[in-house]
Amino acid sequence: MKLLQNLVNQAKQNIKAEFGVINESGLILACSDERNVGKKMDIPEDFIEGQNLSIVVDGITYRKVFIRNKLEYITFIKSDSEEYYNYLSLFCINIINLKTYHEEKFDKRSFIKNIILDNILPGDISIRAKELRMATNVYRVVFLIKTEKSSEVYSSEIIQNLFPNRSKDFIVVLDEENIVLVKELKSKDDKAEIEKIAAVIIDNLNAESMVKAHVGIGTVVDDIKDIGRSFKEAQTALMVGAIFESEKKIVNYEKLGIGRLIYQLPETLCRMFLNEVFPEGALESLDDETLITIQKFFENDLNISETSRQLYVHRNTLVYRLEKIYKITGLDLRKLDDAITFKVSTLVKKYLDNYAAKG
Repeated sequence: MKLLQNLVNQAKQNIKAEFGVINESGLILACSDERNVGKKMDIPEDFIEGQNLSIVVDGITYRKVFIRNKLEYITFIKSDSEEYYNYLSLFCINIINLKTYHEEKFDKRSFIKNIILDNILPGDISIRAKELRMATNVYRVVFLIKTEKSSEVYSSEIIQNLFPNRSKDFIVVLDEENIVLVKELKSKDDKAEIEKIAAVIIDNLNAESMVKAHVGIGTVVDDIKDIGRSFKEAQTALMVGAIFESEKKIVNYEKLGIGRLIYQLPETLCRMFLNEVFPEGALESLDDETLITIQKFFENDLNISETSRQLYVHRNTLVYRLEKIYKITGLDLRKLDDAITFKVSTLVKKYLDNYAAKG
């Protein structure tokens, strides 16, 4: 009823006579004199059941409001003049527009939520989309925004303000920590724009409410039926990113790399792989200095000169460290094959550590 009262409050600036909205029982739902909300008015029963669109009784004009051929409300104005009847007719049109817009917006959002949660049969998606007048073959991408729990901050409202086009962009709140944004795109190839959107979300949540967030991005789809797949990819992106790239706030499914493959492997197979590659306790025996050396060496594409420069150590010192790693692990990181094996192994180790932490 708040929507109706807001509409009345806007219209009463131009309508001097008392007017409002009632239901079929005569209960006042909204009124220009808010003191009368909740009171009852006497409406002739034959008017409600009859074919007449409007009626005047004791100087009060009543007019029916139909939405989708169903009697939804009755409006009234305390005047019997033609001028005020015209005002009432315009007010009825505003009610119809408001109600239709509100229902469509709600229905579309519920529809999108049902798609991403697999609560609708695939064969029904296209039919329902047509009923809601939603484009089925436009480019869309799903962002899954994971925020901290907060009883004082409504992150969804901040995101809604960022993307006010409710006919093309849909925001679905899953729970206290997870919000979904289904964003319509002009092109499937605008990767930079997608990353920029995610960055804007994170920056605004942090700036306006001091809420820290991570964003998972699914792949771009061009069929409304595939929104669910893009959502699941965004979920996977966040889960894989939390294991292998925990420092990143934006994780794109398309950029997960080998981490996505490892995430799908059975835990027993991963343990078997590590046992075959390394002597027992080899990985655990590498100290922090050695691990930093390895990380820098990989970042510089196995270039000894550049790595030693960035670590501020002599070239020979770096070579000594690499030989030490070879003695411990049996892998010579100066050789590409061994470097790849070591890199994959460290990712597998991260995955297993995460698996163990979850119990």
